[in-house]
Amino acid sequence: MLSSNPMEKKVQNAWAFYDWANSVYSLVISTAVFPIYFNSVTSVNDQPIHYELLGMSVPNTTLYSYSLSLSFVLVAIISPFLSGIADHTGKKKRFMQFFCYLGATSCSLLYFFDGSNIWFGLLMSVLASVGFWGSLVFYNAFLPEVASPDQQDALSAKGFSLGYIGASLLLIVNLLMIQMPDTFGFNGAGDASRFSFLLVGIWWAGFAQVSFRRLPDNVYQRVSDERYIWKGFHELRAVWMELKGQLSLRRFLYSFFFFSIGVQTVILLAGLFGDVELGLDSSKLITTILIIQFVGIAGSHLFSFFSRKYGNLQSLKICIVLWALICFGAYTLTKDDPSVELKFYIIGAVVGLVMGGIQAISRSTYSKLLPEETHSHASYFSFYDVTEKVSIVLGTAIYGLLIDLTGSMKMSVLALSLFFVIGFLLILWVPKTRYVR
Repeated sequence: MLSSNPMEKKVQNAWAFYDWANSVYSLVISTAVFPIYFNSVTSVNDQPIHYELLGMSVPNTTLYSYSLSLSFVLVAIISPFLSGIADHTGKKKRFMQFFCYLGATSCSLLYFFDGSNIWFGLLMSVLASVGFWGSLVFYNAFLPEVASPDQQDALSAKGFSLGYIGASLLLIVNLLMIQMPDTFGFNGAGDASRFSFLLVGIWWAGFAQVSFRRLPDNVYQRVSDERYIWKGFHELRAVWMELKGQLSLRRFLYSFFFFSIGVQTVILLAGLFGDVELGLDSSKLITTILIIQFVGIAGSHLFSFFSRKYGNLQSLKICIVLWALICFGAYTLTKDDPSVELKFYIIGAVVGLVMGGIQAISRSTYSKLLPEETHSHASYFSFYDVTEKVSIVLGTAIYGLLIDLTGSMKMSVLALSLFFVIGFLLILWVPKTRYVR
C-alpha cells in the first residue's frame, strides 16, 4: 500500500511520474520505431547494407546490436564512479537531470538521421541510451528514500504502469503519423518517423520537470568538499566491501544478471526479430508492441499482488519460467506459417504480462534487500545497474554474434532461454529476509 500522507504521496507520485517521462525512449527509440526505421534506411531492396567496422564487413542489424552493447559498456563504466560522488555530495537529482537531458537531446537530434549519416545516427543512439540508463541509476536510488519497504512493490509497479501508459499514448500518435503521413503534412513515413524521435526528446525532458520539482535533494544533508571525487571513490569502495557481506543481496544479483540477459535483449531486439526473421510489416510490429504495453500495465500490478501475497522470490520464479517459455515459443515461429501473425501477437501478450512484473519486482526486491542503515543508495543501485548493463552487453553481443554465425536470429532467441534457466536455478539459492521471501 502506498502512503496516505498527502506530502509523502505527492513525492511518491512525482517519483513514479519519471517512468511516464522516460519510458517513451524505451518504447519508441529502443523497441518500436527506431529499430524498424534504422533497418529500412540501412537496407536496399530489403537486403542489408554492410559497413566497415574495425576492418570487418558488418551487416546493419549486427552493427546496431554492437552499438547498443557499446552504450551499456559506457554506462557500466561511469555509473558506479558517478554514483559514489552523488552519494558523497548528496546530489543524486543533479546527476539524474544531467543524464535525462543528455538522453532527451540525443533523441531529438535523431531527427537528422536519414541513413546517409549512419555514424551520426549510431552516435545519437548510443548517447540517448547512455542518458536513459544513466538517469535510471539515480532515479532507482530514490526508491528507498521515498517509500518504506512495505510500499516499494506497489510504488515500483505504479511507476512501470505510468510508463507503459505514457509511452503507449505517444506511440499511438507516432503510429498515426507514420501510417498517414500526408494527413499530418509529412512527405512520407520516413519523415514522420524522424519527427517522432523529436517528440520523444520533448516529451521526456518536459514531463521530467514534474519529478525534478518534487523529488528531494540531499536527503541526508551531506556536505561536499574539494576532494569530492576522491571521496566519491571511497564511498563506492565502502559499498563494495559491504556488498561482500550481504549474502541475500549478492546472490540476488547473480540471478538478476542471468535473467536480465534474456529480458533486456528481448525488449531491445524483438522488433528486429519480427521485422527481419518473420517478415512482419511495421504496423503489425507496432501493434504487437502496443499489446505488450497495455498488458504490461496489468502485469506489473498483478505481480505486485503476487509479491504481497506469496513473496518477491516466488513472483520472480514465475516470471522467469514464463520468460524461458516465451523464448522457446519465439524460436518455433517461421515466416511461412500462415498463423505466424496471430502467434506473434499471443507471444507479445505473454511478454507484456511478465515484462512489467519482472522489472517492477526486481527493482523493489533489490531495494528491500539493501541494508536498513545505509545512506549510500545511489552507490548500491549502481551495482544493480552495472549488473544489468553488463548482462545487456553480453546478451546483445551474443545475439549479434549468433546472427553472424548462423545467418538467422532463431538461434539467438533460443540461446536466451538458457539464461533464464540459469537465472531460475540461482534464485533458488537466495536466502529469505525480513522483507523478502
